[in-house]
Amino acid sequence: MPSHNNPLLCSVVLIVISWCLVSLVSAGNFYQDFDITWGDHRAQILKGGQLLTLSLDKASGSGFKSKNEYLFGRIDMQIKLVPGNSAGTVTAYYLSSEGPNHDEIDFEFLGNLSGDPYTLHTNVFTQGKGNREQQFHLWFDPTKTFHTYSLVWNKQHDWATRGGLVKTDWTKAPFTASYANFKANACVWSAGKSSCDANNSGGFNDATWQNQGLDAAGRNRLRWVQQKFMVYNYCTDLKRFPKAKLPDECKHSRFL
Repeated sequence: MPSHNNPLLCSVVLIVISWCLVSLVSAGNFYQDFDITWGDHRAQILKGGQLLTLSLDKASGSGFKSKNEYLFGRIDMQIKLVPGNSAGTVTAYYLSSEGPNHDEIDFEFLGNLSGDPYTLHTNVFTQGKGNREQQFHLWFDPTKTFHTYSLVWNKQHDWATRGGLVKTDWTKAPFTASYANFKANACVWSAGKSSCDANNSGGFNDATWQNQGLDAAGRNRLRWVQQKFMVYNYCTDLKRFPKAKLPDECKHSRFL
């Protein structure tokens, strides 16, 4: 899992077919805390910095990333996904360090034909190696309104649609996803130092994330999602990973 002393830099991207990555970590205003990294006019900051939209057409996608790097925190982002026929598009956000041996936590939303559910694809990289994919069909419509997606990372935590069968209908372009109301209670990492130390929470009003974990109710909700909506789990893919070669974390029952 991601190493404790490796700061993660967030970025957000909308792309098509190939693995697309979107990530985020920051707080406040999109103008102040993020840089648009590519896509020209396809990425727009609106409403005085409170809303950001990313669009994809046949020529290019678009993306942005945080100006700061962070070491531990809670990140909340509201996202409204591409509506209608979104086959071949991927909208996501991720936390990632830099370099060939990077650590990364991915949330990727795989579009599909109108009426079919979105698929949430997750993956974790450690020391540059991923192969820890899980997939879930979303049990709600993520395109009708904004939904909040959260990630908690603290010292206690070490860390193409249907395989390309459904092609992108470019007559529906541009495909646009929207981001709003982001919030990050997180420790800024700069010049080798963290804004949080052992004796303070970095000035946050709410620092409960520093010791947050799943309680019994949270574990029950997770099991419900796994039982009802999980469509792929790398820990049970014995064709890909013969039992003797399963990743170490798969030996723990909570990953099965």
